[in-house]
Amino acid sequence: MIDRKRHKIVLYVLCGNFFNRNLAKDKKRRRIRAAYWSFTSESQTPSSYTMSPRKNSPPQKSIDKKRIADAVREILLAIGEDPDREGLRETPLRVAKMYQELFAGLHEDPALYTKKFFSENYNEIVLVRDISFSSICEHHLMPFIGRIHIGYIPDGRVIGLSKLARVIEVFSHRPQLQERLTEDIAELLFKELRAKAVAVVVEAEHTCMTLRGVKKPGALCVTSALRGGFLKHPSSRAEILALINKR
Repeated sequence: MIDRKRHKIVLYVLCGNFFNRNLAKDKKRRRIRAAYWSFTSESQTPSSYTMSPRKNSPPQKSIDKKRIADAVREILLAIGEDPDREGLRETPLRVAKMYQELFAGLHEDPALYTKKFFSENYNEIVLVRDISFSSICEHHLMPFIGRIHIGYIPDGRVIGLSKLARVIEVFSHRPQLQERLTEDIAELLFKELRAKAVAVVVEAEHTCMTLRGVKKPGALCVTSALRGGFLKHPSSRAEILALINKR
């Protein structure tokens, strides 16, 4: 006859050994995985001008169009509409594609457009006025539209004028505040161009103020950010602002 008690003890020992071996393997796998991700995160440090993910949020390399479309469908239901009727049937996907375009700057580094310079012995103001732009205010997710003026005094090297517009495009294609947009552009250009001075002035009309709430069309918000000589020297500041305001 089989000794049932002894048989159970043998089974417990065998199962315990099997479990312990697998537990040790799992711990080893976790250590290897942690070391790998630690190495890759350190070796692929993004520019400080890329948007940081929210705390405790999963990493996301692209815009989740399906998630946006599902959310838009829920909004249509919440306002009492029928998302399945002909005119709205494809609206969620259209909105998702629109957001993919409007927020493309979240996944792009504007510093990539400031790597190409030209040596030039020019020490006066370079000004590009009236660069049109549009962005989305992060408070109501409504557009603000206007013009940006960028001026700088080079220190032995200049940048292609189109690259200034490229920088604006990246920064503006994010959920934004006009104040932050102005500061971000000035800070990046001052650092990357190593210019003697940088000035950025932004003029924009905010639809969250003109189409809703107080509804004041024509109201214009003006912000400025100065760096280097434009900030330190009143005469230089007066000169650049006069050039920007000259019509």
